[in-house]
Amino acid sequence: KTVVKEENAVISVVEKTSPSVVAIGVTRRVINPFDPFAIPKRENSTIGTGFVVSSKGIIVTNKHVVSDPGLKYTVVVKEGQKLDVKRIYLDPSLDLAIVQIEASNLKALDLGDSSKLKVGQTVIAVGNALGRFTNTVTTGVVSGLGRRVEVGSPFEGFESLEDLIQTDAAINPGNSGGPLLDISGGVIGVNVATTEGAQNIGFAIPINSGKVLVSEFETTGTISRPFLVIRYSFISKDVAILNEVP
Repeated sequence: KTVVKEENAVISVVEKTSPSVVAIGVTRRVINPFDPFAIPKRENSTIGTGFVVSSKGIIVTNKHVVSDPGLKYTVVVKEGQKLDVKRIYLDPSLDLAIVQIEASNLKALDLGDSSKLKVGQTVIAVGNALGRFTNTVTTGVVSGLGRRVEVGSPFEGFESLEDLIQTDAAINPGNSGGPLLDISGGVIGVNVATTEGAQNIGFAIPINSGKVLVSEFETTGTISRPFLVIRYSFISKDVAILNEVP
C-alpha cells in the first residue's frame, strides 16, 4: 500500500513526539464501604496526560489533573518507568500546571506559535484516552479559534476558559493536559476539555499562554500572576453629602 504524503507527515510527528508524552497517575486509598474494619487498599490509576518541555524534568499538564494536594501523583514515561512527582505549581488564572520530576534524560517537545493558527489546518492530539489507552493518537483540523467554554461540574464548581482552540480531533477524558500538535510536530495547544453529548468538539489552551508559564518557571522557579482586588460598600445620603460625591 502506498502511504500518501500527509500520512507520512503524521507518522513522522507521532514517532518524534510520543516519547515526550507522559501519563499522569494518582495513588488513592480505597476503603471498602461494606467492611469498615478492613485495611484501606492503595489503588493506582491514570487520570491525565502531560508533555515534557525541559530535559530537566519539567512537564506541562492541566491544573485540574493535579489540583488535589492530598493525593500522591506519579508520571509514567513511554518506556513504562514510573517517577514520583516532586513539586507541582498551579497557574492561578489558567487551567495549566507545571509538574516537576527528578529526571535528566527526557526529550522536550518543540513549542509552536499558536498566534499563527488558521481554521482548517491539520492538528494531531496525543494522550491517554480514558486513562487506559496510552499514547492514543487522533487527527483532525482546527475547527475554530477564540472559543469560550465553561468546564467543571456542579460538585466541583465551574471555571470559564477563554480564547481556546476548537478541534475535531477526538479528545476524551484522560487526554487532559496532552499536546495538540501541528503537522510539523510543534505543540500549538494543551488539550483541556471535550463537550459532553457532542461529537468531535474538543478544546485546547493556546500554547503561547503555556510558553509564558514555562519561561517564568525556568527563570524564577515559581509561578506568579498579578491580580486586582476591589472592595466596595454602599454609602448613605448624609455621607455622600459630607464627602461631596454622588
